Amino acid sequence: MRLDRRHALAAALAAPAVVSAAPLRAAAPQAGRQAPGFYRLKVGDYEVTVVNDGINRRPNPGEGFVRNADKAAVEAALARDFLPTGHLDITFNITFVNTGREVILFDTGTGGNLAPTAGTMWENMQAAGIAPAQVDKIVFSHFHGDHVSGLVSREGQPRFPNAELIVPEAEWTFWMGERAPQQPAAMVKSRFGPYPAERIRRVASDAEVAPGIRGIPTFGHTPGHTTWSVQSGNGTLIVLGDVTNHPTINLRNPGWHAVFDMDAAMAEETRRRFFDRAAADRTPIVGYHWPFPAVGYVRKDGAGYDLVPIPWTSQV
Repeated sequence: MRLDRRHALAAALAAPAVVSAAPLRAAAPQAGRQAPGFYRLKVGDYEVTVVNDGINRRPNPGEGFVRNADKAAVEAALARDFLPTGHLDITFNITFVNTGREVILFDTGTGGNLAPTAGTMWENMQAAGIAPAQVDKIVFSHFHGDHVSGLVSREGQPRFPNAELIVPEAEWTFWMGERAPQQPAAMVKSRFGPYPAERIRRVASDAEVAPGIRGIPTFGHTPGHTTWSVQSGNGTLIVLGDVTNHPTINLRNPGWHAVFDMDAAMAEETRRRFFDRAAADRTPIVGYHWPFPAVGYVRKDGAGYDLVPIPWTSQV
């Protein structure tokens, strides 16, 4: 007797499942490492690529990282954001802007010269299709080691053979002068020293250094600390230096003084003024020390500010 198709399907569904005698095995080993860390977005006609340079794991963040808050308060802030209280991972994010005419880099990260958990920018740049020789300009927020060390290799050779270095005048004057602390000043000079003087351009902190790329004075963290605004068409993006460190620390708590702030009172005043304006204007920001991909808005939240991440999108 022949079964029609409906009867055959019903019989198949009613049949007991065949169980394999041996359990299934994974066909491939685990990767054991993170995927390439870069993210792209458009600002008007400009293409922005944020490249991750790894992290610095700071142990015991409740002890000494914030000058004017006790351990319990810092650990409570970390726990509130579901972060461990025994360490704090501080991220390094490097921003590239391709205007269609030139490639502009903002700061240069650690370059593999500092924390062993940092220095991933080179492989992530390669994954993003960006070669050091393609960089036309490097624009600096300030000269702390995690922002300038990528200028050179571990052997002290220049990494960016074709780039013009654009530095805030006030920052350059301080670190190259006699008032700067000797050891960090020596580090700064070792990073810039391999580059010819004619390729280093000093500018005011409110200067326009390329079409739509303009400085915003944000002094306090260092004497010449400068934030940068990127504008193209109707698009705007703020490339943030160290107006904040990790957002849990002094974005949510703008009155907290991170140990790296050279003039803590001025840094706090700058931070509050800057983020009041950014929150009111709803300006998107890429944060140097924010969790990767580090792109979001800030909004007022009581006496502090919240970070509102911009949703990831596959479209550039």
